[in-house]
Amino acid sequence: MGSRQAPAFAPAGHKVAARTGYVLTCMLSAVVLVVSGLSSVIVRSVHSIGSSHAIVSGPSLGTQNILLMGVESRRYWNGNILPERILAKLHAGSAQAVANGTGGNDTNTLILIHIFANGTKAVGFSIPRDDWVQFADTVGPEQQGKIDQAYGVSMFYKEQELLAKYPNIKQDRLAYVGNEAGQAAAVATVEKLTGVHIDHFAVVNLYGFYELAKVLGGVEVCLKHAVNDPNSGAHFHAGYQHLDASQALAFVRQRDGLPNGDLDRTHRQQAFLDSVLHQLRTEGVLNDVTKIEALLNVAKQYVITDAGWNLLDFALEARSLTSANLVFHTLPIVGYETIDGQDANVVNPTYIKQIVHDTFAPSTGSAKAHGAQADATGKAIANSKITVDVFNGGYTANLAHAVSAALGAVGYQAGEIGDTSARTTTTVLYGAGAATNADGIAAAFGTTATLSSSVAADHVEILLGSDATAVPASIGVAATPSPSPSVVAPTTGPQGGAVSAKDGIPCVN
Repeated sequence: MGSRQAPAFAPAGHKVAARTGYVLTCMLSAVVLVVSGLSSVIVRSVHSIGSSHAIVSGPSLGTQNILLMGVESRRYWNGNILPERILAKLHAGSAQAVANGTGGNDTNTLILIHIFANGTKAVGFSIPRDDWVQFADTVGPEQQGKIDQAYGVSMFYKEQELLAKYPNIKQDRLAYVGNEAGQAAAVATVEKLTGVHIDHFAVVNLYGFYELAKVLGGVEVCLKHAVNDPNSGAHFHAGYQHLDASQALAFVRQRDGLPNGDLDRTHRQQAFLDSVLHQLRTEGVLNDVTKIEALLNVAKQYVITDAGWNLLDFALEARSLTSANLVFHTLPIVGYETIDGQDANVVNPTYIKQIVHDTFAPSTGSAKAHGAQADATGKAIANSKITVDVFNGGYTANLAHAVSAALGAVGYQAGEIGDTSARTTTTVLYGAGAATNADGIAAAFGTTATLSSSVAADHVEILLGSDATAVPASIGVAATPSPSPSVVAPTTGPQGGAVSAKDGIPCVN
């Protein structure tokens, strides 16, 4: 059985390998949510879905956190490469290319969903695949990278360990243990980034998406603009249209030519799930036992969940959970940077933990108690009244833009961004009315803010020196006046939720 090639981390290889996974788990989500509306007799058939012991499962009833993963693998779960006819339909390259290392096991879909206590309401966060993070529970020497790589990295090195010990190990056993290592690493890494415990997970691969899409008969989507992308095979007109299984895959693969790249593809993922749920309900699929059984028969072959997740209990409690009360957000980023030769998203883990906590466990009246509320975009009013100008006098390129973006993520208004004369230390100046905010911002840079008559009222001016080489990790908390108000997830702009649906089908880029 020969040794597998090491995972590729170069940005060019990543783009070739990873265009297919983003909405795989949306299909899984649809199956799970559809099941919640069925009779207990039909629901029981879900118990035969493949199970994993990668984590210790939490409760299946009441409040719980669920991680949905889509793996862009061009292989079956047993490790065999998909046949040429299937790869061709998926625009996923040749079998020879896969054997030579094309593709991988990146989790290009990561959706963290919180189910509230009574099972009738849920909120989800899509996690952009290019977020640069510290891994957790990952096998092998690679302990940081893009969050979508944690699964594949751990799977690869676990399989290498097994091959070294057991050179004659059967491929299906090798793939099984390798996938469990990947699942454990992906779950732990998301837990580390978000600060919440994950009770259950479900994962589906590329071929599973295609087969589920065929059973569904395609899906209705809506595009704001016509697209023509040869890389993904997405050639669609503007407006509402019905896509077959192959076209649906192209719809969720495309990122080239989209105004916000992968962030727009995340919105397509969210819109796709809304559309599937709408379609299943309006077309009466939930009342067609034959179609439901077909969906479940496909799910049994392609969906893997943690072994302790009792889907019957979950489904019966969550039977009223529909797209109307399942709200999506996208975890915010603070900028873009080339790290270890890869195009990556810079994130603020402190701010992400705060925003996830405040969304999953909202404290009623907490913002009001602190004298601050949130406006329609989720920005703290106290911060949104302050404009921050950032000028770079150091040696780190684009740092002024990254700092401005980070402060914008916690509600500040972006002011001027540019360069200033070379300086060794960072200085924070402020005008009348901005003392508290300036103190918080200065603290993130390890300095003290200074009142300046040259700075306009309600303005803060940051002069970056050579001592500043990156966005401070604490900027999301330190830049917010203490005590900090409750943080609200962004719902507009590139990182906001899916566009509001018309007749259940959102229009997206």
